[in-house]
Amino acid sequence: MDEQSTGTATKLAPPKTYVHAVARWMMYPLVNTRVTPNQITTVRMLSGILAAWCFSKSEAGWHVWGGCIFVFSMLMDRADGELARMTGQSSRWGHWYDLICDMLVNMVLFIGIGYGLSGTTWLGEWSTVLGGVAGISIGAIFIIVFQFHMSGTHPGVVFKYPDGFDLDDSMFVIPLFAWFDGMLYLLIIAGIVAPAFLVFSIWQAIKMNAADKESNLKP
Repeated sequence: MDEQSTGTATKLAPPKTYVHAVARWMMYPLVNTRVTPNQITTVRMLSGILAAWCFSKSEAGWHVWGGCIFVFSMLMDRADGELARMTGQSSRWGHWYDLICDMLVNMVLFIGIGYGLSGTTWLGEWSTVLGGVAGISIGAIFIIVFQFHMSGTHPGVVFKYPDGFDLDDSMFVIPLFAWFDGMLYLLIIAGIVAPAFLVFSIWQAIKMNAADKESNLKP
């Protein structure tokens, strides 16, 4: 959920991404109800944890259910911010609560995937280790993202992803792997890409800090 000032809702800007557009459409019936954006964030967190639990099972049928639940969870991740903007309920607390829930869900998701594949693939128990590496790397990336937000810099500026796309949208590939029995491939990719992106994020943070120090030294 993007941070905005709390108050009366103003004219809405167009949705940032296609997923945001779908989430906004889903939230219109809730505008004049007692449902709050933070409640939607909580639903996102609980459904994400439920998806991780499904992925922690060894049977492929559970993975299919996990993929379906995770699609819902990802839509709720976009819906909380849309509801906040539509009702003028955006707040700093809601913004940080959303980020913390995102970090928790994404971490436990890959840990659950790794655990679910342990003993059922040629990776053996190493799948649990690989899931932990991916999950911890994602948690560390979120900590860096927290620092970007605290400095007033949006991650989209730092990582330069294109308009109409959000970095989190890449997580929508997870259900595809789940539905087509490709969780092992997903785990291997995540175990490589997540640590690599963590290194890239650290490098970007160092560059940004160096640029800030240089600008502060200029008269």
